[in-house]
Amino acid sequence: MKILLDEGVPKIIQKRLPHLLISTVQEMGWRAVENGALLDLMAKEFAVLITTDRNIAHQQNLKKRGISAILLPTNRIPLVIELLPEIERAIASIREGEIRLISNPRQ
Repeated sequence: MKILLDEGVPKIIQKRLPHLLISTVQEMGWRAVENGALLDLMAKEFAVLITTDRNIAHQQNLKKRGISAILLPTNRIPLVIELLPEIERAIASIREGEIRLISNPRQ
């Protein structure tokens, strides 16, 4: 399963989970591509988008594209590092079309 990190999502996820197939929007050359166009591009190659964009759940239909999204509560690196086990569990269990929200453990 190939995973895409959205703009603004720390690359520490890619570095700390090297056993997963993770690429970044920047690596793909898709910087500044709007959400709908980005999802259409990624659907050809990726299964899961990791993002902090909460609007994606209300603006885009992931199911029709055959992709899923994991929504992070923050892009702050220390907290993202703390959330890595939960992010990995979400990747392992997410279903096509699902949007999985990861909670902030400090709230």
